[in-house]
Amino acid sequence: MKKFITSVCFFAILTNVQALDAGDQVKMAMAKQKLYAQQYIGALNIYKEVLQKNPDDASVLHYVGYCQFQLKKYDLALENLKKAISTNKDVKPESHLVLGKIYLMDEKIEDALAEFNTYKTSVNSKTAEMEDVDVYISHCNNAKKHMSSPIDVKIDNLGTAINSKFDEQTPCISADGKKLVFNTRRPEMTDSPIDVEGDGKYFQDIFISNWDTINKKWGQAEDVPGSVNTPAHDACTSISPDGKQIFIYKNDLTDNESRGGDVFVSKVVNNKWKTPEALGKPINTTYWEGGACISPDGKTLYFISERKGGYGRGDIWMVKRISKTEWGKPENLGPEINTEFDEVGAFLAPDGKTLFFSSDGKGSMGSYDVFKTTLEGGKWTKPVNVGYPINTVYKDGPLVVSADAQSAYFASERKGGIGESDIYKADLSNYAILEKDGVKKVNSGLSILKGTVRDGFQGSGIASVDIQILDPSGASVASTITNENGEYFITLKGDMTYTIKVVKKGYKTAEEKVELKLGKTDTFSLEKQIMLNKDK
Repeated sequence: MKKFITSVCFFAILTNVQALDAGDQVKMAMAKQKLYAQQYIGALNIYKEVLQKNPDDASVLHYVGYCQFQLKKYDLALENLKKAISTNKDVKPESHLVLGKIYLMDEKIEDALAEFNTYKTSVNSKTAEMEDVDVYISHCNNAKKHMSSPIDVKIDNLGTAINSKFDEQTPCISADGKKLVFNTRRPEMTDSPIDVEGDGKYFQDIFISNWDTINKKWGQAEDVPGSVNTPAHDACTSISPDGKQIFIYKNDLTDNESRGGDVFVSKVVNNKWKTPEALGKPINTTYWEGGACISPDGKTLYFISERKGGYGRGDIWMVKRISKTEWGKPENLGPEINTEFDEVGAFLAPDGKTLFFSSDGKGSMGSYDVFKTTLEGGKWTKPVNVGYPINTVYKDGPLVVSADAQSAYFASERKGGIGESDIYKADLSNYAILEKDGVKKVNSGLSILKGTVRDGFQGSGIASVDIQILDPSGASVASTITNENGEYFITLKGDMTYTIKVVKKGYKTAEEKVELKLGKTDTFSLEKQIMLNKDK
C-alpha cells in the first residue's frame, strides 16, 4: 500500500547535520530522498558510509536504526537506537518513538509505553499529533486489554505446504473451502528478480493450493497456473466465492495500465488463469486502488482506494453492479468504518453481511489488526477488534472465513513462524465469529447452491439470468445472476428446503425445489442444473 513515512521527522532536517563535513551533508540529503521513496536499502547504505566517519553522531545512528527497523532487522535497529540515545541526551525524539515500536513488537508493553511517553514529552503537541504517538499508546493499552481476555480459538501455522522461509500474505479461500490462493515472495527459480531499490526481497507472486479431500489437508502450493504472474509485483486480494475469479492488485511502473496501483481480475478457464484485466472506471482511478472483493451474490464490489472523498489513507468503498460490464457510482462506507488511518484487506463473509478488514488505527493492538462490522438495517455496525490471539502486537490480517464458519485463515508476522510472515488457521469450533457475542446460538455455517442455467434446446449456458431463492413461506431470501457461461453460485443457510425461481426475458419462468443439508465436517454443496425453454 502507498504510505508516507511517518516515523522519521522530515519537517526538521537532520538536527546534527552541521557537525558533518560538506561531503557527508550531501550524502545525508541523498539518503533522505531515498527515504522519501521508501528505498530503505539504498538509504541505509549511504547512512552507513556517513556513520563510519561519525560513529557517535546521534542523528546518523537514528537514521541507520530507522532504516533497519523498516527492513525488519529489529535487533540491529534496537542496538543503534539505544546507542543514539546514550550517545547524546539531545538525541532526536523520534529515536524514542521507533524504540517504543520495537519494544511493543517484542511484547515489552511497559517499556514501549515508557518510550512513547518520553517521545510525547520531548516534542510539542502539534508534532506529537503528527507522529501519531497517542495511537501507539492506545495500541499498548489495547494489547494489555485483549491479551488479558483471549477468545476461545486455536491457532495453527499451515506448515511448509503453504509457508516458506520467505514472506506469505493475504490468504484467499473459495466458499467451498477447496482453493486457497495467497501471495508469496519466494523465488520461482534461482535467478528470480529482486526488488533491489525497495526492500531487497524477491518480487511478489500469487500461489495456489488445493484441498486434499482424502487426507484432509492443503496440498503443496505452487505458482498459480496461467498468465497471472509477471516479473514485477503481483498480488491477489480475494478470490470470488465460486472460486472462478481472482481480484488482483498491480502497480507496475513499466505498465501504463497499472501504474499507480489498480485493481485487476483474472478468470479461470480449463484450470488456467487468464491474463488479468483492469476493472476500469469507476473502480480504478488516477489515485491508488489496493484491491477488491465481491459479495457472494456477485452484485456488490468492495474495494480499497485513496481517492478524494475518503476519511484517511486507504478507505473501503463499495459499488453496485449495473450489468455484466458496468458498475454504478462508488460509495464510501463512511466514518463508522473508515478512519484517518489505513483500512485495507476487505473480505465479505459468505453470509453476505459480515465484513472483515484490517486497520492500524486506535483500536489495534499494534500495527494492523483484524476488525469486523455487520450490515444491519442498511447500516454498518461499529467495527470491533476480533480479539487475541487472532490479533497480536504484530501485523495481523487480512482474514477470511470459511462458509461453514468453522475456520478462518489469516496472515501474521507473529513470532514462531516459518518465515517473516506466515499464513495461519484459526479453529472457530468454540467461537462463533459471525455472532456479536461469539456465542453460537444456532449453527452459523452456510451451505452452497450452484449450477448452470442452460437453454433447453441448444444446451448452452445462458448469461445474465435472474435467480431468486425463496424460503418455505415464499419470501425471497437471496438472489443472484448467472455469469457469461450461465453459471450461478450462492451461499444459503443449510438444513432447509428452498425454491429456485429462474427468470429470463424470452424464456418461460422455471421453479424448482431443492433441499440444502448442513455439512458436519465440510461445507455442504449441492449442484443443480436448470433448463429454460423459449417462450414461444
